[in-house]
Amino acid sequence: MKISKALLATAIIISVIVIDQIIKIWVKTTMYWGEDIEILSWFHIRFVQNNGMAFGMELGSKLFLTLFRIVAVIVLGWILCRLSRRDIYPKGFVACVALITAGAAGNIFDCVFYGEIFTNPYPPEIATLVPWGEGYGSIFHGLVVDMFYFPLFSFQWPEWMPLLAGKTFSFFDPVFNFADAAISVGMIVLILFYSKYLGGNVQSKPTADKIED
Repeated sequence: MKISKALLATAIIISVIVIDQIIKIWVKTTMYWGEDIEILSWFHIRFVQNNGMAFGMELGSKLFLTLFRIVAVIVLGWILCRLSRRDIYPKGFVACVALITAGAAGNIFDCVFYGEIFTNPYPPEIATLVPWGEGYGSIFHGLVVDMFYFPLFSFQWPEWMPLLAGKTFSFFDPVFNFADAAISVGMIVLILFYSKYLGGNVQSKPTADKIED
């Protein structure tokens, strides 16, 4: 069965948001803040929370970031609708934009709702779901939940290295969530395989009538 681009984008967005929220709620209600579970030496589940953007980065106030995410998702949704109607854009390109949109939307749920419906106790207490308005913060000021940590390798800088002598370097330090991963995968695939569509200068395929002329 042939799947339309609009249906594909919708399925990707819903799937990413649902999976992302299931993982976040499971982590938040079964682990205490700061808890680290080693799955493999290079893969940990580490419960952290942040005020900022993807991978724990911060930019501006919390309210500004939340409103920026909402506006970005609205714009991306509008772009997706336009892309889905045009034949010149392949499904892979639309799928990448859908992944980015879904990732941005997934983190909006944390920012908008989590402060109102979850407690945020000190370790080793575990957060609980509470009635609306009895949580740790106000609407639009919730903390984003992150959990995936990949300390792939680390080393100590040699003593002769200026400024860094004796310090430990670890790769990859940022802790991220499923929504962040969706954004990253969408961006990387876009750049590697669909960069020619990013400038908006792709011409429509000629029709049979134009070819004959």
